[in-house]
Amino acid sequence: MGIKWDWSGFYEYLFNGYLLQGAVTTLWLTIASILGGLVMGCLIAMLRLAPVYWLSSFAKGYIWIFRGTPLLVQLIIIYTGLPQLGIRLSVVESALTGLILNEAAYLAEIIRGGILGVSTGQTYAGRALGLNSFQLMVYIVFPQATRIIIPALGNSVNGLLKTTSITSVISMEELLRSTQILIQEKFLVLELFTVAAMYYLLMTSVWDMVQSRIEAKFSKPYNDVEIAESR
Repeated sequence: MGIKWDWSGFYEYLFNGYLLQGAVTTLWLTIASILGGLVMGCLIAMLRLAPVYWLSSFAKGYIWIFRGTPLLVQLIIIYTGLPQLGIRLSVVESALTGLILNEAAYLAEIIRGGILGVSTGQTYAGRALGLNSFQLMVYIVFPQATRIIIPALGNSVNGLLKTTSITSVISMEELLRSTQILIQEKFLVLELFTVAAMYYLLMTSVWDMVQSRIEAKFSKPYNDVEIAESR
């Protein structure tokens, strides 16, 4: 029995409003999660680098738990487990909470690596100028760490665009869930999954171009220095 491909069904749902709405949901879910993850990730990274033992231990424990367990399990616990403790979250709240908490653990290590990648000589120079710890971080460490963080952060955004599909298990109507619902109605399994794959590929390809421009912009000062030195 050969595989039957329905071209009319494929073209019909290529620009389907319901799937496009799912793609938009995937986009804002990604943006909200990466922003929330960045805020939490910065906080966890600072705690991880703190000289206070219990603060550093808390950050290590957080990272260990959320990097060491599947996002799928975390989402199920948040959506179906927390209500047993009297904490009830909607599907959207559960999806955002799970994605942000999970992403923060990974971003915290990326940010920590960027901070540690800045030469200690820069810190000593800042101290010599009379800068306090906050000023050192804002004016010297973070601007330089950002250049180190950007490539890894861009890859995290790319991965998160696809990771949002896991929220479909708690009925979050992003792109994959929207596709599954249409498949149950129309029985166009291969055609609809192909359309969904094309949407994901389009979104990640656009982000790759944006990321390339961002990386090029942040690398310009270093290129200028290299050109000046070559002269």
